[in-house]
Amino acid sequence: MSKNTQKANTTLAPIFGGPSSLSKKDVTSLPSRYLPSATRGIAQKRRATETAPASDHTEPSTKKTKTGTTVASRLSAAAPLAERLRPQNLGDFVGQPQLTAHDSLLMGLLRNGATGSMIFWGPPGCGKTTLARLLAKRTNAVFKELSATDAGISDVRTVAEEAKGVLSLTGRRTILFLDEVHRFNKAQQDIFLPFVEQGIIQLIGATTENPSFKITGALLSRCRVFVLERLTGEDIRRIVTQAIERITPDSSVDSTKPSSSASETDFTSSPTLAPSSSLPMSQTAKLGLPSSPENDVSESPSCTPFPIYPQLTDTVLNTLISLSNGDARTALSLLELVLTSPPTTSASNLLSSLRSSVSTSFDRTGDDRYDMISALHKSVRGSDGDAAMYWLARMLSQGEDPLYIARRMVVCASEDVGLADNHALPLAMAALQACQVIGMPECRINLAHLVAYLAEAPKDTRAYKAYNRAEEAARKDMTLPVPLMVRNAPTRMMRDMGYGDEYHYNPDYIHPVVNNYLPPRLNGSVFLKHAGDLSDKFWDEEALRKWETEKNDGKPWEGRSNYRK
Repeated sequence: MSKNTQKANTTLAPIFGGPSSLSKKDVTSLPSRYLPSATRGIAQKRRATETAPASDHTEPSTKKTKTGTTVASRLSAAAPLAERLRPQNLGDFVGQPQLTAHDSLLMGLLRNGATGSMIFWGPPGCGKTTLARLLAKRTNAVFKELSATDAGISDVRTVAEEAKGVLSLTGRRTILFLDEVHRFNKAQQDIFLPFVEQGIIQLIGATTENPSFKITGALLSRCRVFVLERLTGEDIRRIVTQAIERITPDSSVDSTKPSSSASETDFTSSPTLAPSSSLPMSQTAKLGLPSSPENDVSESPSCTPFPIYPQLTDTVLNTLISLSNGDARTALSLLELVLTSPPTTSASNLLSSLRSSVSTSFDRTGDDRYDMISALHKSVRGSDGDAAMYWLARMLSQGEDPLYIARRMVVCASEDVGLADNHALPLAMAALQACQVIGMPECRINLAHLVAYLAEAPKDTRAYKAYNRAEEAARKDMTLPVPLMVRNAPTRMMRDMGYGDEYHYNPDYIHPVVNNYLPPRLNGSVFLKHAGDLSDKFWDEEALRKWETEKNDGKPWEGRSNYRK
Protein backbone atom coordinates (compact mmCIF):
# COMPACT_ATOMS: atom_id res chain seq x y z
CA MET A 1 0.00 0.00 0.00
CA SER A 2 1.44 3.37 -1.01
CA LYS A 3 1.86 6.17 1.44
CA ASN A 4 -0.52 8.36 -0.55
CA THR A 5 -3.11 5.72 0.18
CA GLN A 6 -2.30 5.98 3.88
CA LYS A 7 -2.76 9.73 3.67
CA ALA A 8 -6.16 9.34 2.00
CA ASN A 9 -7.34 6.90 4.63
CA THR A 10 -6.10 9.09 7.49
CA THR A 11 -7.96 12.09 6.12
CA LEU A 12 -11.32 10.33 5.89
CA ALA A 13 -12.23 10.56 9.58
CA PRO A 14 -12.73 14.35 9.85
CA ILE A 15 -14.44 14.51 6.47
CA PHE A 16 -17.12 12.03 7.50
CA GLY A 17 -17.80 13.85 10.75
CA GLY A 18 -16.41 11.22 13.12
CA PRO A 19 -14.08 8.26 13.42
CA SER A 20 -13.04 6.51 10.25
CA SER A 21 -16.26 4.89 9.05
CA LEU A 22 -15.64 3.78 5.45
CA SER A 23 -12.87 1.44 4.45
CA LYS A 24 -10.49 2.39 1.66
CA LYS A 25 -12.17 -0.10 -0.63
CA ASP A 26 -15.61 1.37 0.10
CA VAL A 27 -14.49 4.91 -0.66
CA THR A 28 -12.77 4.11 -3.95
CA SER A 29 -15.62 1.91 -5.14
CA LEU A 30 -18.42 4.39 -4.54
CA PRO A 31 -19.60 6.56 -7.44
CA SER A 32 -18.76 10.23 -6.94
CA ARG A 33 -22.40 11.23 -6.64
CA TYR A 34 -22.60 9.38 -3.26
CA LEU A 35 -19.61 11.16 -1.79
CA PRO A 36 -19.16 14.69 -0.40
CA SER A 37 -17.19 16.99 -2.67
CA ALA A 38 -14.10 16.91 -0.46
CA THR A 39 -14.11 13.13 -0.42
CA ARG A 40 -14.45 12.86 -4.22
CA GLY A 41 -10.97 14.31 -4.67
CA ILE A 42 -9.51 11.83 -2.21
CA ALA A 43 -11.19 8.93 -3.96
CA GLN A 44 -10.00 10.12 -7.36
CA LYS A 45 -6.45 10.50 -6.02
CA ARG A 46 -6.60 6.97 -4.60
CA ARG A 47 -7.74 5.56 -7.95
CA ALA A 48 -4.95 7.43 -9.69
CA THR A 49 -2.40 6.17 -7.17
CA GLU A 50 -3.49 2.56 -7.59
CA THR A 51 -3.29 2.75 -11.41
CA ALA A 52 -0.06 4.76 -11.57
CA PRO A 53 3.29 2.96 -11.77
CA ALA A 54 5.17 2.50 -8.53
CA SER A 55 7.76 5.12 -7.70
CA ASP A 56 10.75 4.88 -5.43
CA HIS A 57 10.47 8.55 -4.55
CA THR A 58 8.07 8.52 -1.59
CA GLU A 59 9.61 11.21 0.57
CA PRO A 60 6.90 13.87 -0.03
CA SER A 61 4.17 11.37 0.82
CA THR A 62 6.02 10.36 3.96
CA LYS A 63 6.30 13.94 5.03
CA LYS A 64 2.58 14.52 4.57
CA THR A 65 1.72 11.36 6.46
CA LYS A 66 3.89 12.39 9.34
CA THR A 67 2.24 15.80 9.39
CA GLY A 68 -1.22 14.21 9.45
CA THR A 69 -0.18 11.87 12.22
CA THR A 70 1.25 14.75 14.20
CA VAL A 71 -2.00 16.72 13.88
CA ALA A 72 -4.03 13.72 15.00
CA SER A 73 -1.69 13.17 17.94
CA ARG A 74 -1.94 16.79 18.98
CA LEU A 75 -5.73 16.71 18.81
CA SER A 76 -5.80 13.51 20.84
CA ALA A 77 -3.44 14.94 23.44
CA ALA A 78 -5.61 18.03 23.79
CA ALA A 79 -8.72 15.97 24.51
CA PRO A 80 -9.78 15.57 28.15
CA LEU A 81 -8.71 12.44 29.98
CA ALA A 82 -12.26 11.09 29.89
CA GLU A 83 -12.25 11.20 26.08
CA ARG A 84 -8.80 9.64 25.69
CA LEU A 85 -9.61 6.74 28.00
CA ARG A 86 -12.89 5.59 26.51
CA PRO A 87 -13.14 1.76 26.44
CA GLN A 88 -12.27 0.15 23.12
CA ASN A 89 -14.38 -3.02 23.49
CA LEU A 90 -17.50 -4.16 25.32
CA GLY A 91 -15.42 -6.23 27.73
CA ASP A 92 -13.95 -3.04 29.19
CA PHE A 93 -17.27 -1.23 29.43
CA VAL A 94 -18.15 -0.58 33.07
CA GLY A 95 -21.69 -0.43 34.42
CA GLN A 96 -25.14 -0.95 32.89
CA PRO A 97 -25.27 -4.75 33.44
CA GLN A 98 -28.92 -4.72 32.42
CA LEU A 99 -27.74 -3.87 28.90
CA THR A 100 -24.32 -5.50 28.60
CA ALA A 101 -24.93 -8.84 30.36
CA HIS A 102 -24.76 -11.89 28.09
CA ASP A 103 -28.46 -12.66 28.52
CA SER A 104 -29.67 -9.06 28.11
CA LEU A 105 -32.04 -8.01 25.34
CA LEU A 106 -29.50 -5.66 23.78
CA MET A 107 -26.78 -8.31 23.60
CA GLY A 108 -29.28 -10.76 22.15
CA LEU A 109 -30.12 -8.29 19.39
CA LEU A 110 -26.41 -7.70 18.82
CA ARG A 111 -25.72 -11.41 18.38
CA ASN A 112 -28.53 -11.59 15.83
CA GLY A 113 -26.88 -8.77 13.90
CA ALA A 114 -29.91 -6.45 13.89
CA THR A 115 -30.02 -4.02 16.78
CA GLY A 116 -32.41 -1.69 14.98
CA SER A 117 -32.90 1.95 15.92
CA MET A 118 -32.84 2.83 19.59
CA ILE A 119 -32.84 5.62 22.13
CA PHE A 120 -30.36 5.62 25.02
CA TRP A 121 -31.85 7.50 27.95
CA GLY A 122 -29.71 8.15 30.99
CA PRO A 123 -27.92 10.78 33.09
CA PRO A 124 -24.70 12.45 31.92
CA GLY A 125 -21.55 10.37 32.03
CA CYS A 126 -23.25 6.97 32.25
CA GLY A 127 -21.83 5.63 28.97
CA LYS A 128 -24.37 6.43 26.24
CA THR A 129 -21.87 7.63 23.63
CA THR A 130 -19.31 4.96 24.44
CA LEU A 131 -21.87 2.15 24.25
CA ALA A 132 -23.12 3.41 20.88
CA ARG A 133 -19.58 3.42 19.46
CA LEU A 134 -18.85 -0.05 20.76
CA LEU A 135 -22.08 -1.44 19.29
CA ALA A 136 -21.20 0.02 15.89
CA LYS A 137 -17.72 -1.50 16.13
CA ARG A 138 -19.11 -4.92 17.02
CA THR A 139 -21.58 -4.92 14.10
CA ASN A 140 -18.96 -3.67 11.61
CA ALA A 141 -21.35 -0.93 10.56
CA VAL A 142 -20.45 2.44 9.12
CA PHE A 143 -20.56 4.81 12.08
CA LYS A 144 -21.55 8.47 11.78
CA GLU A 145 -21.75 10.76 14.75
CA LEU A 146 -23.65 14.04 15.00
CA SER A 147 -24.69 16.27 17.87
CA ALA A 148 -28.05 17.97 17.87
CA THR A 149 -26.37 21.01 19.43
CA ASP A 150 -24.67 21.93 16.13
CA ALA A 151 -26.24 19.73 13.44
CA GLY A 152 -29.40 20.23 11.42
CA ILE A 153 -31.66 18.54 8.89
CA SER A 154 -29.18 19.05 6.04
CA ASP A 155 -26.52 17.10 7.94
CA VAL A 156 -28.93 14.23 8.51
CA ARG A 157 -29.89 14.17 4.82
CA THR A 158 -26.21 14.06 3.82
CA VAL A 159 -25.59 11.08 6.09
CA ALA A 160 -28.72 9.34 4.80
CA GLU A 161 -27.70 9.78 1.15
CA GLU A 162 -24.23 8.39 1.86
CA ALA A 163 -25.77 5.51 3.83
CA LYS A 164 -28.09 4.68 0.94
CA GLY A 165 -25.19 4.49 -1.47
CA VAL A 166 -23.02 2.40 0.84
CA LEU A 167 -25.88 0.00 1.57
CA SER A 168 -26.72 -0.52 -2.10
CA LEU A 169 -23.12 -1.02 -3.21
CA THR A 170 -21.46 -2.78 -0.29
CA GLY A 171 -24.33 -4.08 1.85
CA ARG A 172 -22.92 -2.37 4.97
CA ARG A 173 -25.41 -0.67 7.23
CA THR A 174 -24.90 2.80 8.65
CA ILE A 175 -25.40 3.67 12.30
CA LEU A 176 -26.07 7.34 12.94
CA PHE A 177 -25.43 8.34 16.52
CA LEU A 178 -27.18 11.60 17.40
CA ASP A 179 -26.15 13.00 20.76
CA GLU A 180 -28.60 15.25 22.63
CA VAL A 181 -31.39 14.08 20.34
CA HIS A 182 -33.97 15.86 22.52
CA ARG A 183 -32.64 19.20 21.25
CA PHE A 184 -34.17 18.50 17.83
CA ASN A 185 -37.70 19.92 17.68
CA LYS A 186 -40.63 17.87 16.40
CA ALA A 187 -40.21 19.00 12.80
CA GLN A 188 -36.51 18.12 12.86
CA GLN A 189 -37.17 14.71 14.41
CA ASP A 190 -39.55 13.88 11.57
CA ILE A 191 -36.60 13.84 9.13
CA PHE A 192 -35.55 10.47 10.55
CA LEU A 193 -38.89 8.74 9.95
CA PRO A 194 -38.50 7.63 6.30
CA PHE A 195 -34.83 6.68 6.68
CA VAL A 196 -35.42 4.63 9.83
CA GLU A 197 -38.60 3.10 8.40
CA GLN A 198 -36.79 1.94 5.24
CA GLY A 199 -33.72 0.73 7.14
CA ILE A 200 -31.39 3.13 5.34
CA ILE A 201 -29.90 4.18 8.68
CA GLN A 202 -30.03 2.75 12.17
CA LEU A 203 -30.50 5.64 14.56
CA ILE A 204 -29.04 5.64 18.04
CA GLY A 205 -30.18 8.73 19.88
CA ALA A 206 -28.77 9.72 23.24
CA THR A 207 -30.72 11.91 25.64
CA THR A 208 -30.72 12.92 29.28
CA GLU A 209 -34.39 13.90 29.07
CA ASN A 210 -37.43 11.66 29.35
CA PRO A 211 -38.16 10.41 25.80
CA SER A 212 -41.87 10.33 26.59
CA PHE A 213 -41.82 14.12 26.73
CA LYS A 214 -39.01 15.03 24.34
CA ILE A 215 -39.23 12.50 21.48
CA THR A 216 -42.17 12.43 19.08
CA GLY A 217 -44.50 9.47 19.25
CA ALA A 218 -43.84 8.60 15.60
CA LEU A 219 -40.10 8.32 16.17
CA LEU A 220 -40.51 6.50 19.48
CA SER A 221 -42.67 3.86 17.79
CA ARG A 222 -39.77 3.11 15.43
CA CYS A 223 -37.12 2.88 18.16
CA ARG A 224 -36.44 0.77 21.21
CA VAL A 225 -35.81 2.76 24.38
CA PHE A 226 -32.99 1.52 26.61
CA VAL A 227 -32.58 3.09 30.05
CA LEU A 228 -29.07 3.61 31.39
CA GLU A 229 -28.76 4.04 35.15
CA ARG A 230 -26.46 6.36 37.03
CA LEU A 231 -23.17 4.59 37.72
CA THR A 232 -22.67 3.23 41.22
CA GLY A 233 -19.76 4.09 43.49
CA GLU A 234 -18.16 0.72 42.73
CA ASP A 235 -18.50 1.39 38.99
CA ILE A 236 -16.74 4.74 39.38
CA ARG A 237 -14.00 3.17 41.50
CA ARG A 238 -13.38 0.55 38.82
CA ILE A 239 -13.29 3.20 36.08
CA VAL A 240 -10.80 5.31 38.03
CA THR A 241 -8.62 2.28 38.79
CA GLN A 242 -8.55 1.21 35.15
CA ALA A 243 -7.73 4.76 34.09
CA ILE A 244 -4.73 4.91 36.43
CA GLU A 245 -3.51 1.53 35.20
CA ARG A 246 -3.69 2.68 31.60
CA ILE A 247 -1.65 5.85 32.13
CA THR A 248 0.87 4.22 34.47
CA PRO A 249 3.83 2.03 33.43
CA ASP A 250 3.16 -1.63 34.20
CA SER A 251 5.94 -1.81 36.75
CA SER A 252 4.42 1.03 38.76
CA VAL A 253 0.94 -0.41 39.20
CA ASP A 254 0.11 -1.96 42.55
CA SER A 255 0.12 -5.70 41.98
CA THR A 256 -2.67 -6.14 44.49
CA LYS A 257 -5.06 -4.21 42.25
CA PRO A 258 -7.02 -5.99 39.52
CA SER A 259 -5.57 -5.31 36.10
CA SER A 260 -7.54 -4.28 33.06
CA SER A 261 -8.60 -7.10 30.81
CA ALA A 262 -7.74 -5.23 27.65
CA SER A 263 -4.27 -4.95 26.22
CA GLU A 264 -2.63 -1.84 24.90
CA THR A 265 -3.18 -3.12 21.38
CA ASP A 266 -6.91 -3.20 22.00
CA PHE A 267 -6.88 0.48 22.91
CA THR A 268 -5.28 1.64 19.69
CA SER A 269 -6.44 -0.75 16.99
CA SER A 270 -10.05 0.36 16.66
CA PRO A 271 -10.89 2.70 13.76
CA THR A 272 -13.90 4.03 15.66
CA LEU A 273 -11.95 5.93 18.31
CA ALA A 274 -9.34 8.61 18.22
CA PRO A 275 -5.75 7.38 18.24
CA SER A 276 -3.43 7.51 21.21
CA SER A 277 -6.09 6.52 23.70
CA SER A 278 -3.51 5.36 26.19
CA LEU A 279 -0.89 7.78 27.46
CA PRO A 280 2.77 6.89 27.01
CA MET A 281 5.23 7.82 29.69
CA SER A 282 6.35 10.87 27.72
CA GLN A 283 2.79 12.15 27.73
CA THR A 284 2.58 11.45 31.46
CA ALA A 285 5.62 13.63 31.98
CA LYS A 286 4.04 16.42 29.91
CA LEU A 287 1.01 16.31 32.17
CA GLY A 288 3.28 16.87 35.14
CA LEU A 289 2.59 13.46 36.65
CA PRO A 290 5.22 12.03 39.02
CA SER A 291 7.62 9.56 37.49
CA SER A 292 8.92 8.16 40.78
CA PRO A 293 7.09 6.91 43.86
CA GLU A 294 9.78 8.34 46.11
CA ASN A 295 8.17 11.53 47.32
CA ASP A 296 8.21 13.15 50.70
CA VAL A 297 4.55 13.24 51.76
CA SER A 298 2.88 13.13 55.13
CA GLU A 299 0.31 10.50 54.25
CA SER A 300 1.01 6.95 55.29
CA PRO A 301 1.77 4.58 52.39
CA SER A 302 -0.99 2.32 53.66
CA CYS A 303 -3.48 5.07 52.89
CA THR A 304 -2.25 5.41 49.31
CA PRO A 305 -3.71 2.74 46.99
CA PHE A 306 -1.37 3.84 44.16
CA PRO A 307 2.16 4.45 45.53
CA ILE A 308 3.31 6.19 42.36
CA TYR A 309 0.69 8.89 43.04
CA PRO A 310 1.07 9.58 46.77
CA GLN A 311 -1.36 12.49 46.61
CA LEU A 312 -4.16 10.06 45.65
CA THR A 313 -4.92 8.79 49.15
CA ASP A 314 -7.91 6.70 50.11
CA THR A 315 -9.65 9.80 51.44
CA VAL A 316 -9.07 11.71 48.20
CA LEU A 317 -10.20 8.73 46.12
CA ASN A 318 -13.40 8.25 48.14
CA THR A 319 -14.16 11.97 47.94
CA LEU A 320 -13.57 11.92 44.19
CA ILE A 321 -16.00 9.03 43.81
CA SER A 322 -18.62 10.77 45.95
CA LEU A 323 -18.32 14.10 44.13
CA SER A 324 -18.65 12.45 40.72
CA ASN A 325 -22.25 11.54 41.57
CA GLY A 326 -22.25 8.55 39.22
CA ASP A 327 -20.80 10.55 36.30
CA ALA A 328 -17.73 8.85 34.80
CA ARG A 329 -16.75 11.96 32.87
CA THR A 330 -16.74 14.03 36.05
CA ALA A 331 -14.80 11.34 37.89
CA LEU A 332 -12.04 11.25 35.26
CA SER A 333 -11.89 15.05 35.16
CA LEU A 334 -11.39 15.10 38.91
CA LEU A 335 -8.81 12.33 38.62
CA GLU A 336 -6.89 14.38 36.08
CA LEU A 337 -6.92 17.29 38.52
CA VAL A 338 -5.48 15.07 41.24
CA LEU A 339 -2.81 13.42 39.09
CA THR A 340 -1.56 16.72 37.67
CA SER A 341 -1.16 18.21 41.15
CA PRO A 342 2.30 18.09 42.77
CA PRO A 343 2.94 14.88 44.72
CA THR A 344 3.54 16.89 47.88
CA THR A 345 0.09 18.51 47.78
CA SER A 346 -1.67 18.00 51.09
CA ALA A 347 -4.87 16.02 51.21
CA SER A 348 -6.79 18.98 52.64
CA ASN A 349 -5.81 21.21 49.73
CA LEU A 350 -6.73 18.51 47.23
CA LEU A 351 -10.10 17.93 48.84
CA SER A 352 -10.81 21.65 48.80
CA SER A 353 -9.86 21.86 45.13
CA LEU A 354 -12.01 18.87 44.24
CA ARG A 355 -15.08 20.27 45.99
CA SER A 356 -14.68 23.71 44.44
CA SER A 357 -14.26 22.27 40.94
CA VAL A 358 -17.56 20.36 40.96
CA SER A 359 -20.68 22.27 40.04
CA THR A 360 -23.37 22.03 42.71
CA SER A 361 -26.09 23.54 40.53
CA PHE A 362 -29.41 21.69 40.61
CA ASP A 363 -31.33 21.14 37.38
CA ARG A 364 -34.86 22.23 38.24
CA THR A 365 -36.22 21.08 34.91
CA GLY A 366 -34.72 17.59 34.82
CA ASP A 367 -36.20 14.25 35.74
CA ASP A 368 -34.14 14.00 38.93
CA ARG A 369 -36.08 16.85 40.48
CA TYR A 370 -39.45 15.27 39.87
CA ASP A 371 -38.21 11.83 40.86
CA MET A 372 -37.04 13.14 44.23
CA ILE A 373 -40.14 15.19 45.01
CA SER A 374 -42.18 12.11 44.12
CA ALA A 375 -40.04 10.04 46.49
CA LEU A 376 -40.57 12.62 49.25
CA HIS A 377 -44.34 12.71 48.74
CA LYS A 378 -44.66 8.92 48.64
CA SER A 379 -42.48 8.54 51.74
CA VAL A 380 -44.81 10.89 53.64
CA ARG A 381 -47.84 9.04 52.31
CA GLY A 382 -46.32 5.76 53.45
CA SER A 383 -45.60 7.20 56.93
CA ASP A 384 -41.86 6.56 56.53
CA GLY A 385 -40.41 9.56 58.33
CA ASP A 386 -36.80 8.47 57.84
CA ALA A 387 -37.09 8.25 54.06
CA ALA A 388 -39.09 11.49 53.90
CA MET A 389 -36.41 13.34 55.87
CA TYR A 390 -33.67 11.95 53.62
CA TRP A 391 -35.30 13.12 50.41
CA LEU A 392 -36.01 16.51 51.96
CA ALA A 393 -32.32 16.83 52.83
CA ARG A 394 -31.24 15.65 49.37
CA MET A 395 -33.32 18.26 47.63
CA LEU A 396 -32.41 21.15 49.90
CA SER A 397 -28.70 20.23 49.83
CA GLN A 398 -28.74 20.35 46.04
CA GLY A 399 -30.24 23.82 46.00
CA GLU A 400 -33.94 23.12 45.52
CA ASP A 401 -36.30 26.02 46.13
CA PRO A 402 -37.84 25.44 49.60
CA LEU A 403 -41.10 27.03 48.42
CA TYR A 404 -41.46 24.29 45.81
CA ILE A 405 -41.23 21.63 48.52
CA ALA A 406 -43.55 23.54 50.85
CA ARG A 407 -46.22 23.86 48.16
CA ARG A 408 -46.06 20.13 47.48
CA MET A 409 -46.47 19.42 51.20
CA VAL A 410 -49.54 21.68 51.30
CA VAL A 411 -51.07 19.43 48.66
CA CYS A 412 -49.99 16.34 50.61
CA ALA A 413 -51.69 17.68 53.75
CA SER A 414 -55.09 17.53 52.03
CA GLU A 415 -54.52 14.70 49.57
CA ASP A 416 -53.08 12.12 51.96
CA VAL A 417 -53.74 13.23 55.54
CA GLY A 418 -57.03 14.89 54.72
CA LEU A 419 -59.91 14.35 57.12
CA ALA A 420 -57.84 12.16 59.43
CA ASP A 421 -56.13 15.25 60.89
CA ASN A 422 -57.60 18.64 60.18
CA HIS A 423 -54.56 20.37 61.71
CA ALA A 424 -52.30 19.21 58.88
CA LEU A 425 -53.40 21.80 56.33
CA PRO A 426 -53.04 24.84 58.66
CA LEU A 427 -49.58 23.62 59.67
CA ALA A 428 -48.59 23.18 56.02
CA MET A 429 -49.74 26.71 55.19
CA ALA A 430 -47.81 28.04 58.19
CA ALA A 431 -44.67 26.26 56.97
CA LEU A 432 -45.15 27.71 53.49
CA GLN A 433 -45.43 31.20 54.96
CA ALA A 434 -42.35 30.58 57.13
CA CYS A 435 -40.35 29.65 54.01
CA GLN A 436 -41.49 32.85 52.32
CA VAL A 437 -40.60 35.07 55.28
CA ILE A 438 -37.45 33.39 56.60
CA GLY A 439 -35.86 31.65 53.63
CA MET A 440 -32.89 29.31 53.60
CA PRO A 441 -31.04 28.03 55.49
CA GLU A 442 -33.27 28.50 58.56
CA CYS A 443 -36.53 27.49 56.89
CA ARG A 444 -35.17 23.97 56.49
CA ILE A 445 -36.16 23.54 60.15
CA ASN A 446 -39.74 24.52 59.40
CA LEU A 447 -39.86 22.08 56.50
CA ALA A 448 -38.41 19.30 58.66
CA HIS A 449 -41.12 20.00 61.26
CA LEU A 450 -43.82 19.81 58.61
CA VAL A 451 -42.48 16.68 56.90
CA ALA A 452 -42.14 14.83 60.21
CA TYR A 453 -45.69 15.79 61.26
CA LEU A 454 -47.25 14.74 57.96
CA ALA A 455 -45.32 11.46 57.90
CA GLU A 456 -46.55 10.51 61.40
CA ALA A 457 -50.12 11.78 60.92
CA PRO A 458 -52.93 9.30 60.17
CA LYS A 459 -53.97 9.17 56.53
CA ASP A 460 -57.42 9.58 54.98
CA THR A 461 -57.92 10.06 51.24
CA ARG A 462 -61.72 10.19 51.29
CA ALA A 463 -61.93 13.88 50.32
CA TYR A 464 -59.38 13.52 47.53
CA LYS A 465 -61.04 10.42 46.08
CA ALA A 466 -64.50 11.93 46.47
CA TYR A 467 -63.54 14.82 44.24
CA ASN A 468 -62.08 12.47 41.63
CA ARG A 469 -65.32 10.48 41.50
CA ALA A 470 -67.42 13.63 41.28
CA GLU A 471 -65.22 15.05 38.52
CA GLU A 472 -65.58 11.87 36.51
CA ALA A 473 -69.37 12.03 36.80
CA ALA A 474 -69.43 15.72 35.92
CA ARG A 475 -67.34 15.25 32.78
CA LYS A 476 -69.67 12.58 31.44
CA ASP A 477 -72.49 15.11 30.97
CA MET A 478 -71.95 18.82 31.58
CA THR A 479 -75.57 19.67 30.65
CA LEU A 480 -77.45 18.18 33.60
CA PRO A 481 -79.64 20.96 35.05
CA VAL A 482 -79.68 22.07 38.68
CA PRO A 483 -82.90 20.79 40.37
CA LEU A 484 -85.53 23.53 40.80
CA MET A 485 -85.74 22.76 44.51
CA VAL A 486 -82.20 23.99 45.20
CA ARG A 487 -82.14 26.93 42.78
CA ASN A 488 -81.97 30.40 44.23
CA ALA A 489 -85.15 32.48 43.77
CA PRO A 490 -84.31 36.18 44.33
CA THR A 491 -87.17 37.49 42.08
CA ARG A 492 -90.95 36.96 41.95
CA MET A 493 -90.75 35.63 38.39
CA MET A 494 -88.26 32.95 39.44
CA ARG A 495 -90.44 31.94 42.37
CA ASP A 496 -93.43 31.71 40.02
CA MET A 497 -91.37 29.40 37.81
CA GLY A 498 -90.95 27.01 40.74
CA TYR A 499 -87.46 27.92 41.83
CA GLY A 500 -86.95 26.82 45.44
CA ASP A 501 -90.28 24.96 45.70
CA GLU A 502 -90.41 22.28 48.41
CA TYR A 503 -86.95 23.19 49.65
CA HIS A 504 -86.52 22.52 53.37
CA TYR A 505 -84.17 24.90 55.13
CA ASN A 506 -82.24 22.47 57.32
CA PRO A 507 -81.51 24.77 60.31
CA ASP A 508 -85.27 25.26 60.81
CA TYR A 509 -85.83 21.61 61.68
CA ILE A 510 -84.90 19.58 64.72
CA HIS A 511 -84.88 16.42 62.65
CA PRO A 512 -83.34 15.42 59.29
CA VAL A 513 -85.18 16.46 56.12
CA VAL A 514 -84.98 15.45 52.47
CA ASN A 515 -83.78 17.74 49.69
CA ASN A 516 -82.79 16.61 46.22
CA TYR A 517 -79.43 18.29 45.70
CA LEU A 518 -78.25 16.26 42.69
CA PRO A 519 -79.70 16.10 39.18
CA PRO A 520 -82.32 13.32 39.03
CA ARG A 521 -80.03 11.13 36.93
CA LEU A 522 -77.40 11.15 39.72
CA ASN A 523 -79.70 10.65 42.69
CA GLY A 524 -78.25 8.04 45.02
CA SER A 525 -74.67 8.50 43.81
CA VAL A 526 -72.02 8.23 46.53
CA PHE A 527 -68.89 10.29 45.98
CA LEU A 528 -67.77 11.00 49.56
CA LYS A 529 -67.67 7.68 51.36
CA HIS A 530 -68.27 7.38 55.08
CA ALA A 531 -65.37 7.00 57.48
CA GLY A 532 -64.45 3.35 57.78
CA ASP A 533 -65.94 2.41 54.38
CA LEU A 534 -63.55 -0.17 52.91
CA SER A 535 -65.48 -0.95 49.73
CA ASP A 536 -62.79 0.64 47.51
CA LYS A 537 -59.85 -1.01 49.25
CA PHE A 538 -58.31 -4.44 48.63
CA TRP A 539 -56.31 -7.07 50.46
CA ASP A 540 -52.85 -8.14 49.25
CA GLU A 541 -51.57 -11.00 51.38
CA GLU A 542 -48.10 -10.96 49.78
CA ALA A 543 -47.65 -7.23 50.40
CA LEU A 544 -48.85 -7.61 54.00
CA ARG A 545 -46.45 -10.49 54.70
CA LYS A 546 -43.57 -8.46 53.29
CA TRP A 547 -44.47 -5.56 55.61
CA GLU A 548 -44.70 -7.91 58.59
CA THR A 549 -41.27 -9.34 57.79
CA GLU A 550 -39.39 -6.13 57.01
CA LYS A 551 -41.14 -3.53 59.16
CA ASN A 552 -42.87 -5.41 62.00
CA ASP A 553 -40.08 -7.75 63.13
CA GLY A 554 -41.92 -10.72 61.65
CA LYS A 555 -44.93 -10.28 63.94
CA PRO A 556 -48.49 -10.49 62.51
CA TRP A 557 -50.24 -7.20 61.88
CA GLU A 558 -52.54 -6.41 64.79
CA GLY A 559 -55.39 -5.61 62.41
CA ARG A 560 -55.44 -9.02 60.76
CA SER A 561 -58.29 -10.30 62.90
CA ASN A 562 -60.48 -7.27 62.09
CA TYR A 563 -60.51 -7.68 58.34
CA ARG A 564 -61.20 -10.43 55.88
CA LYS A 565 -59.82 -10.92 52.40
